[in-house]
Amino acid sequence: MSRIKLHKVTAFLGVLFALSFMQCTSKQNASSEQAETKIGVLLVNHGSHSPTWRQALLDLDSNVRETILEHAAIHDVKTGFMEYTEPSIATRMKEFDAEGFSDVIIVPIFLTVSSHSFDDIPTIIGQKMDPQSMETLKIEKIERYEAQARCHITPLLDFTEILQKNILRRVKAMAGSGSTEGLALIAYGDEGYNTEWSNLMDTVGTYILENTDVQNYSYNWCGHIAHYNPDSTTVAINEVLAESEKALVMPVLVAHDEMFQVKIIGNGISNIENHEEKVVYKPDAILPDENIEQWVIDIVSEYVDKI
Repeated sequence: MSRIKLHKVTAFLGVLFALSFMQCTSKQNASSEQAETKIGVLLVNHGSHSPTWRQALLDLDSNVRETILEHAAIHDVKTGFMEYTEPSIATRMKEFDAEGFSDVIIVPIFLTVSSHSFDDIPTIIGQKMDPQSMETLKIEKIERYEAQARCHITPLLDFTEILQKNILRRVKAMAGSGSTEGLALIAYGDEGYNTEWSNLMDTVGTYILENTDVQNYSYNWCGHIAHYNPDSTTVAINEVLAESEKALVMPVLVAHDEMFQVKIIGNGISNIENHEEKVVYKPDAILPDENIEQWVIDIVSEYVDKI
């Protein structure tokens, strides 16, 4: 073989080797990048002493887990309770870090903005250093843990029309015929974000009036802002009964907690004269709801794409 031909063959083989090396390096880089991105999902809720309440949130986890894990980038789904019980948010974030997760998508199962969603959760995971929240966490013995994984907190439920549709479905199941009916919405509330909570209740109430034969609506709080006093429920019912023959009482609460649905709201209803005839009440909750399950699946998928 001539020197010219030998040189051409050598050069050609060199090009092939270079291309092969580039492809191998590219695959290794892609594989390395894929290996470094390990995404987890943490469903966060308020927490409760009530086993019934907690089970509703664990059921939500069970109902969305299989579909979420179909996404190749997601390796686990966990639920964390903000207070009252384990596993806490800090406990779950420690688990994600110990298991080498690079990113955690945090889905707060909260209705609208509150001190919990805006201040406490970001402070618990180390994203904020809010002094008031940090002091509150110490007093309530809620552990703060600065996560190593990148944390991505999704929007809350009020960014959608899910709550309106949930209340509409439940109102239709309660509504009767032959008499005028009004709606009393009883929600937890938040003193620091009273405007936002009031706007949400007005949005829901207006939606119900537009889509049913309900004549009027009112709302009030049953949580800390109302000092857990049943009288606030009584006030809301009386406002409805001032214009309607019957009041449909609707708990706008994520899950069933005996303290709220039975004791606080129930006692508020008992204060109404002839409440057996004037009040229609089912001590249920927002969960279970297939639309919320789908929302969790969709919002997780959206954030996976962003990561």
